[in-house]
Amino acid sequence: MRSGHQLLLLENGSAFFPALVEAMDAARSVVHLETYIFEFAGAALSVAQALERAAQRGVRVRLVVDGVGTPRVPVEWQRRFAAAGVRWRVYSPLGRLGLLIPSRWRRLHRKLCVIDGTVGFCGGINIIDDQDDVALGRLSAPRLDFSLRVAGPLVADMTETMEQLWWRLQAVRKARQREFRAAWEALRETSPVGDFSRLLGKLEARTGLGRVNADAEDAFADGPLGVDDARAELLLRDNVSHRHDIERAYLKAIGAARQEIVIANAYFIPGRKLRRALTLAAQRGVRVRLLLQGKYEHFLQYRAARPVYQTLLNAGIEIHEYGPSALHAKVAVVDRRWATVGSTNLDPLSLLLAREANVSTTDRRFASLLHDCLDGIVLHGSHQIEIDQLRRRPWKQRALDRVAFGVMRATLFLTGYRY
Repeated sequence: MRSGHQLLLLENGSAFFPALVEAMDAARSVVHLETYIFEFAGAALSVAQALERAAQRGVRVRLVVDGVGTPRVPVEWQRRFAAAGVRWRVYSPLGRLGLLIPSRWRRLHRKLCVIDGTVGFCGGINIIDDQDDVALGRLSAPRLDFSLRVAGPLVADMTETMEQLWWRLQAVRKARQREFRAAWEALRETSPVGDFSRLLGKLEARTGLGRVNADAEDAFADGPLGVDDARAELLLRDNVSHRHDIERAYLKAIGAARQEIVIANAYFIPGRKLRRALTLAAQRGVRVRLLLQGKYEHFLQYRAARPVYQTLLNAGIEIHEYGPSALHAKVAVVDRRWATVGSTNLDPLSLLLAREANVSTTDRRFASLLHDCLDGIVLHGSHQIEIDQLRRRPWKQRALDRVAFGVMRATLFLTGYRY
C-alpha cells in the first residue's frame, strides 16, 4: 500500500460514464480503455463518442474489448474509429470452436481506463447502459455496480499492466500476419518496468505521457463518496505472475476481521479457502453479511451457488439477495478499515481463469463511506435468505442445484484446477 491517492466511488453507469467522458475530453496525450462488454447503444454511446473525439484531436486512443463480452464491434463504429484514428483490439476472439477450447475460458474481465497517466478508473462497470442486460434484457431499474476513479501512484501500475497487454496483443497480431520481426519488437515492449519514474520515461518517449494533464488533476475533487491522501494498491489476477493476488488479499482481510464483513458480489461461488475463512470469521463473532445477485441469469452460476448458501447459512452468515434489479457489483468492506472495488467475482471464472483488477485501500474514511452505502442497500434494497427457505424448496430445484454444483466441480477437475 502506498499513500497519496485520491479515491472517488462512482455508483452505476449514471455516475461512471459522465466521469469517464469528462476525463477523456480533458485528455492531451493518451486514452487507454479495457472492458469486457462494450455495447454501442444507449448511455454507453457517450463513451464511444468521447473516444472518437479524443482521437480526432490527436490523442492516442487505445481500446481493448473481450472476444466473449464483445464478440463484434458494429460496422458503423469500426468505420468511425478508423476515420478518427482510434486503435482497437479484441482479446482472444473465439473462432469457430468457441468456448469448446478450454484455453479460451481465460477472458479479459477487468475494467480499466487510464487518461494521460494521471487519472485511472477501476471497477466492475462495463460500457453498457444501466438498464440493458446481456442475459436479462431490458431492466426495470438500473443494475447495481461500482467503479472507482483514482489519482496517485497506482495509476502507474494500471498504465504498466495495460501497456504490457496491448503490446502482447500487437505481437500476436503481427505473428499471425507473418511479420515476425515486428512481432518480436512488440513483444520486447512487454518487459517489466521497475519503478514509476522509469515507466514515465519509457512512455514519454513513445506517447508524450510526461506532459501531466493538470486539467484532469484539477477536475478530480472530493465528492460525497471521495477522499484524499488515501493508502491504496492495485491488485491484479492473471495466468502468469498474479494468479492468486486478489484471493489472498480477501483471505488476509477476512482473517483479520474482528467486527464486521460486508461483501457485495454478483457471482458468488467461493472456493474452500474463502468458505473456510468466512466460516471461521463468523465463529469468532464477526458479523458477516453477503449482498448477492437475486436474478436468474445463468444456470451454473445461479444453481451452483445454492449448496454454498446452505453451508454459509449454517455457519451463521447472513445472505441478502438484491431485489430492485440486477446486481453486478464486486466490492467489500472489512471492519470499516479495508475496502476493495474491482471486477473480481468470488467464483472460479474470476479467481482461476480471467484477467481481473481491483483497487484495495486501508483508508478508514473511504471504507466507512462504502460500508454505509452498502448498509443502506442491504437494509432497503434486499431480502434476507433464511435456511428454512432453502430447505423448503421443491426437491427438483434442490436436485438441479446439486447437478449444477457437480458439473462445475467436474469441469474444474477436467481442466486441472482445484477450487
